[in-house]
Amino acid sequence: MNLSLLDPFALAQEYPESLKYQLKSGHSTCIRFNWKGDLLASGRLDGVVVLFDMETRSLARILRGHVRQIQSLSWSSSGRYLLSASQDWLAVLWDLETGSRLRTVRFNSPVYIAELHPHDHLTFVASLFEDSPSLVSLHHPTKTAKHTLPSAPHRPASDSASEGEIDEKLAAQDSKQLTTATVFTANGAYIIAGTNKGWINIISTSTREVLSSTRLTNGCITYIRLTMSGRDMVVNANDRILRTLHVPPVLCHPHNSTPPTDITVSDLELEVEHKFSDVVNRLLWNHCAFSSTGDHLLASTYKNHDIYIWERSLGTLVKILEGPKEELGVVEWHPTPRPLVAAVGLETGLVFVWAKEADQRWSALAPDFEEVEENVEYIEREDEFDIHPKEEVKRRRMWAEDEPVDVFGMEGDGAHILYMS
Repeated sequence: MNLSLLDPFALAQEYPESLKYQLKSGHSTCIRFNWKGDLLASGRLDGVVVLFDMETRSLARILRGHVRQIQSLSWSSSGRYLLSASQDWLAVLWDLETGSRLRTVRFNSPVYIAELHPHDHLTFVASLFEDSPSLVSLHHPTKTAKHTLPSAPHRPASDSASEGEIDEKLAAQDSKQLTTATVFTANGAYIIAGTNKGWINIISTSTREVLSSTRLTNGCITYIRLTMSGRDMVVNANDRILRTLHVPPVLCHPHNSTPPTDITVSDLELEVEHKFSDVVNRLLWNHCAFSSTGDHLLASTYKNHDIYIWERSLGTLVKILEGPKEELGVVEWHPTPRPLVAAVGLETGLVFVWAKEADQRWSALAPDFEEVEENVEYIEREDEFDIHPKEEVKRRRMWAEDEPVDVFGMEGDGAHILYMS
């Protein structure tokens, strides 16, 4: 749509209103916008990754490299590279400039989720099914470096014998910890990992050691998402509660700057900002995401076709988007300040898009165009739509040329003025 026809006040609205259109290419299982928001990557059930052009709503590229369902997608900050993870135990790094597979990494189990480093497209972290997570480096042209990350939470050491016995019991319990969700901080210096026992571990990317651990819930953490600024995050667990937390400031130092060396455990403590839940229906949340500014939080619901939107600062529900008559899975908010939300239907595999219906301002193209609130009866002139033969029009033009023209005088209110040569 021509931007000159859009009402700027409509673009300023923070959340969409209703379902507008849908994108279709096979059975989609996950989606992800690039950082600019002009492309939407969609992973399909058959292992194919397709790219949609959001301006034309058409297919921009088709990528074939997997044979089973795509589990997650991750874009590089430049938008040139895309990482896809699948149930076929593979993670593929795509070069979208050529449409080819840059690198392929094989694991020993299916991949839950894989996230690219925010400033290094050759580094990513992967959460594996019933296996330890891995930090993968692809800097060597032929070899792949996989580093196993710990899943056990960080616990303070004890001195007494009785506390030692307790530590042995805790160590036995921690051995059953499995990492189910991982994500880099905004600078990439740390990894935030969630476990199946409800723990959040903060891991150093350089040393691959757990620096701090916080237990949020007794249930399994299924997803972690950061805002675009990296200062806040949301944690989804199977206890039917979404939790928003502030990322500790020591983890948000600028990229390429020297990280602080005197970090203590107290500096890494996580505090819950808000808890979001449906106290009436006790709905389970399938997926969640932040708005581009981080002011709003949205989530899709289990065995339901609605999308809930909350205002994060107040923790209040502001909108429920009614969707198609099917359950929705992965949901994404457009990364630019634009009221547009996309979600995947679990039954049909269609990508549904909610947006704000922008009113068209035709006066931007025709200054004399008048907009009316309702239909009015137009009164035409007597000869407005008369059709005259070409001969008649030509004869009238010739008659007009034969009329005498006074080139010496000009009639006015006073006397005639005579121009002499």
